[in-house]
Amino acid sequence: MNENENLKPEEHGIKLRRHDFGTQKLKCPKCQPPHSMKDNPLSLTINEAGCVWYCHHCDWKGSYYENKVVHFNKPMRKYVQPKKPILNKNEKMYKYFENRGISKTTVDKFKIFEEDGWYGFQYFDENSMLQNIKYRSEDKNFRQSAGAKPILYNYDAIHNQEQIIFVEGEMDVLSCAEVGFHATSLPNGAGKVAKFDKKDSRFNALANCPLEAKKVVLFTDKDEAGEALHQELLHRLGKDICWFVKTPDGCKDANEVLQKLGPVKLKEILDNAEPYPIEGLYTVNDYYGQIHDLYEGNYVKPVEVGMEGLDEIYKVMTGTFTCITGIPNHGKSVFLDQMLLSLAEKEDWSFAIFSPEHSTSMHIRRLVQMYSKKNFDDGFDNRMTKAELNEAIDFIHKHFYFIETRDSTPTIDNILEVAKSSIYKYSVNGLIIDPYNEVDAKRSGNTREDEHIRDFISLCKRFARVYQIVCWVVAHPTKLPKASDGSYLAPSAYDISGAAHWHNQADAVLTVYRDFDENTTNVITRKIREQDLYGKIGEAKFSYDMKEKVFKPYKKLAIGDWDEIDISQYSNN
Repeated sequence: MNENENLKPEEHGIKLRRHDFGTQKLKCPKCQPPHSMKDNPLSLTINEAGCVWYCHHCDWKGSYYENKVVHFNKPMRKYVQPKKPILNKNEKMYKYFENRGISKTTVDKFKIFEEDGWYGFQYFDENSMLQNIKYRSEDKNFRQSAGAKPILYNYDAIHNQEQIIFVEGEMDVLSCAEVGFHATSLPNGAGKVAKFDKKDSRFNALANCPLEAKKVVLFTDKDEAGEALHQELLHRLGKDICWFVKTPDGCKDANEVLQKLGPVKLKEILDNAEPYPIEGLYTVNDYYGQIHDLYEGNYVKPVEVGMEGLDEIYKVMTGTFTCITGIPNHGKSVFLDQMLLSLAEKEDWSFAIFSPEHSTSMHIRRLVQMYSKKNFDDGFDNRMTKAELNEAIDFIHKHFYFIETRDSTPTIDNILEVAKSSIYKYSVNGLIIDPYNEVDAKRSGNTREDEHIRDFISLCKRFARVYQIVCWVVAHPTKLPKASDGSYLAPSAYDISGAAHWHNQADAVLTVYRDFDENTTNVITRKIREQDLYGKIGEAKFSYDMKEKVFKPYKKLAIGDWDEIDISQYSNN
């Protein structure tokens, strides 16, 4: 094999642990047998362009790039290894650290020394090879070895630990060691603003020092620079393994906690580190209060519509999505209107309605009739007076808001945007889309119809949950089931275009079905997601009172009564 070829690591016999960006320590196929139990001397770093590797044991190096050949004999950067220092120690040095809460045992363990008034902190790699020395004076001046390889402090002790503490300086590393924790820090401080720059040289030590830790507790300084470093580390290490501590008031960092509050308090803080929340992932404790509220009965309860018969099988629950279906002209829209009016009267609810199949004025006419329980039009004995008309208009004005887009067919995003404004301005409790097929159905790319419907329902459900309203959508069936005698049966959500999504995603499914033989309008609950909470599977029967223009609980009519019903009330519903 020609090692000047642009070959992938696997083609060289390198067995990667993962393929995401970053550095990993691996077996070297050049100097280790396949099943060697020795350490992992090969460092391999993956970035946007490709990857590079170097074996710290046999000096084998190479690289692979997607779009260009890079010779494997290209020289790598040479770092200057500092000379082994003379470990001068004196009582003044020990006293200095003692005043900072650091014991003589810890100072000796970390091989700290004194040189011309400076205290030296040695940086060792995973093979205990000295790579850098950082010097600190008592008046907080700093310097380090020229040309040294940037690595993490205490890396020789923490590189293979499952849990480490990431702090901001050597004194904090020593403080954590005082109470039994493995800690590390960067050799250079961070800026005051987190820029997340991949080329930021201050984080080269992190790239040079792969970690095996499954838990990293971030304990950076309680100041502007410390917060910036915290965000930089969080970005580079990932929230999935990061934990954080709550620094007590009056303490800036781990060393100040040790000095002011003592080792017991520092250990307590580290023991009680909390996991960094992962977006979209929650634990039971995140719902602790809600669970206890449920237990105590302190939660939003379902509301009865206020229609005898219906209340036994269907209640209204905020944060839910209800699909209403039925054969055309069987009264879906009329029945829904009566439900809304009942909720407006009984619960003082208000609604945003998108219902383009009816002109808004004719829709209001129907609502006015239902509210006043009198005829709107001239020629009827029980026609409402102008005073009754104005009273009804005033009530509907306070409880019903109509969404209209007069120039184009709106998208679901357009409708939800207007509905959101109505929630902010008028505190509406429900959104009605009647019917679904009047919403723009244009699909992007190769999106199938069923995928479009799935996304439509998901948007409505999310909107209902976020704003704690009820969303009702009327959807016409595209196929009508028939009985053996040719008569139409009551459809279900499975008869709507998009079928399974309407049934599976909805919290409740209602079918409105007109039985001509029995002269009834039947409301059937096809699905109630939480049957112990807001309903059950069942059927409620109603008859339509032509005089009062409302549905009433069914009582068997005398022969001929149905012939007087104005069928036009059901047109286009």
